Order: sequence, then C-alpha cells, then structure tokens
Amino acid sequence: MKSLRTLPLLASLLLAGCFGQADVKPVAPPPTPAKIRIGLALGGGAAKGFAHIGVIKMLEASGIHPDVVAGTSAGSVVGALYASGMDAFTLQEQAFSLDEAKIRDVGFFGGGLVKGELLQDYVNTLVNQRPIQGLRIPFAAVATNLQTGERAVFVSGNTGQAVRASSSIPGVFQPTDINGVPYVDGGVVSPVPVDAARQLGADIVIAVDISAKASPTRPEGMMGVVGQSITIMGQKLGEQELARADVVIRPKVGQIGPTDFDAKNMAILEGERAALAAIPAIKAAIAAKQESRATPAANVSK
Repeated sequence: MKSLRTLPLLASLLLAGCFGQADVKPVAPPPTPAKIRIGLALGGGAAKGFAHIGVIKMLEASGIHPDVVAGTSAGSVVGALYASGMDAFTLQEQAFSLDEAKIRDVGFFGGGLVKGELLQDYVNTLVNQRPIQGLRIPFAAVATNLQTGERAVFVSGNTGQAVRASSSIPGVFQPTDINGVPYVDGGVVSPVPVDAARQLGADIVIAVDISAKASPTRPEGMMGVVGQSITIMGQKLGEQELARADVVIRPKVGQIGPTDFDAKNMAILEGERAALAAIPAIKAAIAAKQESRATPAANVSK
C-alpha cells in the first residue's frame, strides 16, 4: 500500500523531468508610491503675515503637515520659525508676545528707515542660532538681488540674515548686504514663492496670498497714484506664479494695514477661516497626486 501512495509523486517527478522545471517566480507586490511632499508657500504682506499662523493652525488640525516651506518677506519670518520646529500654537504665542520695538531699529542713512539688524537677531534667537540647513524642515527665504533684479532663493546660511533680506521692503528697510551683494524684499519679484517651494521638492504646493490688491477707487495725489501702480504691478506678477500652485488660500486681510500689528488676532482668525475652507481642495489635490502615482504601478502588476 505504501508503494501505491508514492506512485503519484513518482509520476509527477518523471513528468517534470520530461518537460523541464516550471519557471515559477514569486509575484512581487506593487511598489509603494513615494510619499507626497507638501510644500507651503507663504507670501509677503507685512502685518498681514500673522494670517499665516492661522493657516498653519488649521492645516495641522486637519492632519496636513508641510514637508517644505518657502517664504517671502513676512512669510519668510513665519516660515523660518515654523521650519525650526515651532508648531502653530507656539507661533501664536510668539506673535502675541512680540514687541514691535524688538524688530525695529531706526537708521536715517543707508536707503531705508529700518536697518533690520534687530529682526535678524530676533529670528536667529528664536531658531537657536541654527543656519537654514540646520532647521527641522527644508526652508527657503526669497529675496531680490538689488543689482540684477533677479530672484534669490536662500536655502542655506544665516537664517536671520536671509529673513532680513527677504523682508527688506524698499524705502522702509535698508538693503541687506550678503557677501557684498545688496538684497531687498522678495515681494519685488516673487510675492508668493510657489516656485521656490517647488525647488525644495514639493509635489503639492499650498500658496497663501496676503498681498495687497488694487483699490477700485481712484487714487488721490501723487503718492496714491504711485502706490496704486506698484500694487497693480505686484498683483499681476503674483498671479503668474500663483497659477502654478495646486491650492491658493486667500485670507481676507485687506482691511489690515501693513503696520497694523495690533490687528494680529484678526489676521490669525482670517487665516484660520480661509484655510478651513480650503481643506477639502487640499485633500483632493493630495488624493489626485497619490492616485496618479499608484496607477502606473497597478498597470505593471496586471
């Protein structure tokens, strides 16, 4: 009886010898799509920049944590502190404890009223004197080369100095000299740094636009005309770059003036409202990117 039981086994071995071994290979599971890198592009807007804190609060509350951050002017200040490891509530605490005198050093020579050294020291103190490349999240500060008019993207070096350069509003701040080159506010060439966020490797870019918009009323006087003209130029320039973002958040901060630091609570609340309304669009953009990455892998495995 035992020999009879071995007959099927012997037969299968003989057949395998006649026809050759079956080329059986384990089927590898489809590769896991790489993580979607989320970029946050924080635009300039002076005191309106407190709205960025409200935006970050809602992103974190919704489980959305940016992997890279780029900032222009006021956005570079908030962006550097966030990239250093501060969460949204710590940023808010810093905002409410901020004494404007800590960042405003007046100088009557050098092309501006504010020197910017105190802002540089303030930022470096809060990031524990770490250079940009030493921050927890990859960060870029965008400034403008005053000699060539080209965009400058700082991704390494002195964090406070890069933020100072990015925030050097022409006529208000003195230009920031870095290695003998003068730099001014990044908003001159990149009001909302979408492209800089892409350069840092972002797959999805969430842009926060707090820039001033042209007034529908006719400007009065020479300064009114000049101001309106500059606003229009910046607005048109910003629209081109914003078109390359996946989602644009626009807090309603038009009523807040550039030096209205007492309105920080209002700015934060408007940032929260605008970000909350944008969460579905952000999640949809992330899901679409994930699906587009998973589809090719699924086709190969069929």
